Amino acid sequence: MRSIWKGSIGFGLVNIPVKLYSAVQSSSLDLDMLDERDHSRIRFLRVNEHTHKEVPYDKIVRAYKMDDDYVVLEEQDFADASPEKSKLINIEHFVETDEVNPMYYETSYYAEPDGKNAKAYALLLQALKKSGKAGLGRFVLRNTENLCIVHPVDNALVITRIRFAQELRTEDDLKLPTDEPVSKKELDMGLALIKQYTDHFDVSEFKDEYTNELMKIIRAKAKGKHPKVKKMKVAKTTSTDLYEQLMQSLQTRKGA
Repeated sequence: MRSIWKGSIGFGLVNIPVKLYSAVQSSSLDLDMLDERDHSRIRFLRVNEHTHKEVPYDKIVRAYKMDDDYVVLEEQDFADASPEKSKLINIEHFVETDEVNPMYYETSYYAEPDGKNAKAYALLLQALKKSGKAGLGRFVLRNTENLCIVHPVDNALVITRIRFAQELRTEDDLKLPTDEPVSKKELDMGLALIKQYTDHFDVSEFKDEYTNELMKIIRAKAKGKHPKVKKMKVAKTTSTDLYEQLMQSLQTRKGA
């Protein structure tokens, strides 16, 4: 793996040099876009809107439009905006991990100790494990400031980027059933159904079945065959009453 960021985790007055590596990978198929007529690949070009000619990558600059003109930014400008955060993940607080709403999570990176002395890394890892807490901090990645939590996963420190509060939309515009009455017996039955389906979290049990099925169709078409399409299975109930539907769900689960 190739590191995507190099810097330090700031833990009080302790500085822990680390390298970050992506902890996730896509399971989706890499599909190309083609011209339907001759199956030539579609290419996307960086084109000057006035000359209509392609612009070499090394001639492209980034800029911010202010009034009717652009302010061009150089690479050094991004580093100068926050030189400390560009090289430091400073833990500002420690929080309970279950306090972090899952809606905030974005993507994760493994942090590897950079250097021979990994004792400070081991200390933070063990302290987070024993306390059940995670570090909350900020750092700059690809010229963008990111909020993150530092948490232990097995024998590694993991940096998980999380969203800022202003990035989440509110539910104000949604039509939600806040005044919908639910009887006690319906609620009790719903709780019983949840209890019956409760199990330990083991994500390894779940596979990307859609991609696997799509790959079967691709292989069949490559051989000139007509792929077999599975019929959609819809759960059916003999009643429109919510309590009866819950009861049938419990009985079906028991039978399974």
